[in-house]
Amino acid sequence: MKKKKLEDVIIATIKTIFDPEIPVDIYELGLIYDVRIDKDNNVDVDMTLTSPSCPVAETLPVEVEDKIRGIEAVKSAKVQVVFDPTWTKDMMSEEAQLDLGFM
Repeated sequence: MKKKKLEDVIIATIKTIFDPEIPVDIYELGLIYDVRIDKDNNVDVDMTLTSPSCPVAETLPVEVEDKIRGIEAVKSAKVQVVFDPTWTKDMMSEEAQLDLGFM
């Protein structure tokens, strides 16, 4: 699978994961900062949480890794949780901001 196509599949997969407190997927929420795919289809993801004390801080990154690993072309997946830059509602897509009444 070509890298761009695999990236599209990974993003579509990430969009099936929702923050349990906010009815918007984590990609549209702006929690995914970066998706990197190496030549062997190992995937590294930088993501953040809405706050460091987020109640799903332990489980959400694992869910992202598990779902990405479930993609046939992916060899491995690793999620790194980062808090720089700090997440703000401005990082949400326009669609997410509309859905949540911020626009």
